[in-house]
Amino acid sequence: MTKLIIQIPCFNEEQSLKVTLPLLPREVPGIDEVEWLIIDDGSTDRTVEVAKELGVDHVVQLIRHQGLAKGFMAGVRACVEHGADIIVNTDADNQYNADDIPLLVQPILDGKAEIVVGTRPISEIEHFSPLKKIFQKMGSWLVRKVSQTEVYDAPSGFRAISREAAMRMHVFSKYTYTLETIIQAGKHGMAIMSVPIRTNDFLRESRLIHSIPRYLSHSFNTVIRIFMTYQPMSFFMIPGMIFFMFGTILGLRFLFIFLVTKTSSGHIQSLILTAILLMLGGLLIIIGFIADLISVNRKLLENVEYRIQRLDEKVVQLGKDK
Repeated sequence: MTKLIIQIPCFNEEQSLKVTLPLLPREVPGIDEVEWLIIDDGSTDRTVEVAKELGVDHVVQLIRHQGLAKGFMAGVRACVEHGADIIVNTDADNQYNADDIPLLVQPILDGKAEIVVGTRPISEIEHFSPLKKIFQKMGSWLVRKVSQTEVYDAPSGFRAISREAAMRMHVFSKYTYTLETIIQAGKHGMAIMSVPIRTNDFLRESRLIHSIPRYLSHSFNTVIRIFMTYQPMSFFMIPGMIFFMFGTILGLRFLFIFLVTKTSSGHIQSLILTAILLMLGGLLIIIGFIADLISVNRKLLENVEYRIQRLDEKVVQLGKDK
C-alpha cells in the first residue's frame, strides 16, 4: 500500500488556502492513499482553522515564525512519521498546477528517481520580470554545476520526494530549502530529475523574494555554504595552494635577487608579502584538513540518524504485527 502526503508550508495563508486546497487531488494513479498536511509557521490569522475546515488531514504547528526552510523540514519529518512513502511539496499561493502532481510522482513509482523537481515554463510566466527570469535561469545553471545534477528550475518548490530521500535530507539554511536540497542530493548521489509542469495565474506576491539583490545574496550564500559543507577540502585547499604557490614564487625571486646582488635593499616588502602569503596558504591548507575531518564526522552522524529512523520503523512495525 503506497501512501502519498501532500504538504504545504504556510505563513498567514488564510485566504490563499481557500483557493489552493480544493484543487489538491485525493486520488493519484499508482497511489493507494492520499493525505494533506500543512505546516503552520507561526501564523497569526486563521490559517489552521481554514485548513481544517477544508479537510486537511494533518497540521504541524511551529510555535513561532521560523522561515520556509524550517517549515519545510518540519513537514518532511512529520510526513515520514505519518507513514508517507512519497511526499509532494507545493506552495500555498497556488503557483503550481495541482493536476501535475501525478507527473511528479510517477518517476518515483517507476524507480527512476528519488527526488523529482517540477520545471516551470519560466519564459512564459507573465508576472516574472525579465530580470527575474534571467536570474532564475542563471541560478539554476549554477546549482546544476555545483550539484552535478540536471535540475532546470532549482528554485521550484513543487517537488516529490521518496521516503528514503526524505529520511536522508537535512537543511542547514534558515532562508530556503530549494537550492540546498538539490545540491545535497547531488553530493549524496541520489537519483534526481526534472519534469515540466504548469503554473496557475498570479495569486499574490512572493513572500520569499522581497527584492532581487537580497534573493541573489541569500542564494549565493547558500551555494557557498553548501559547497563548503560538502567539499571542504576543495573549498579551502585550492585557495590555500594558490596563496602558497605565489608566496613560494615571491620567496624564490627574493632569494635569487639576494644571491645575485648580495643585497636585500629595496625588496623587504617582497619578503614580508612572501611570509604573509605562505602563512595564509598554510593556514587555509590546515583548515581544509580539519574541515574535511569534521565533514567525515557529520556524514557518520547523518548515517547514524538514518539508521535510527529505520530502526524506529522496524520497532513500530513489530508492534503492529503483534
